[in-house]
Amino acid sequence: HPAQLRLGELGDADRAGWEPLARGYKLFYKTEVDAAGYDEAWRRLRQGGDLLGLGAWLPAAADAPDAPGERLVGIAHAVWQTSVWAPTVLYLQDLFVAPDARGHGVAAALIELLAQRARAAGAARYYWLTQDHNARARALYDRVAKNQGFIRYDHPMTPPT
Repeated sequence: HPAQLRLGELGDADRAGWEPLARGYKLFYKTEVDAAGYDEAWRRLRQGGDLLGLGAWLPAAADAPDAPGERLVGIAHAVWQTSVWAPTVLYLQDLFVAPDARGHGVAAALIELLAQRARAAGAARYYWLTQDHNARARALYDRVAKNQGFIRYDHPMTPPT
């Protein structure tokens, strides 16, 4: 990953930088979330517990003198889980990198940071899902992980009419 890349937990000061990335993620997957939904997601991420919110920051562009010292360019949201077969599992729920920062190892660095966290916690598994058409992400995932061949089904959560 880029030498200037800083990785770590999202903090209260990152709210403004986080939302455009979270919105980009939701737009990619064609999922609509209203303003209150982003507020609630941020609140849950910041309260901690079973949720992890990590970020990747790069120094602000030299041609943007009014920019702060660094810019949030990537986010990863993960959930600590338990399973019948293992007490600790880590699920990477969301991963998104700003379009202008892609192709420079940001996503791979966030994936590896979560892998380090999972290993440190003694997790039996660290996994994620993506859609089959997400070719760019899958090229990375195929390099850093193994596709186990599962197909996901979502049961409707509204009562039948």
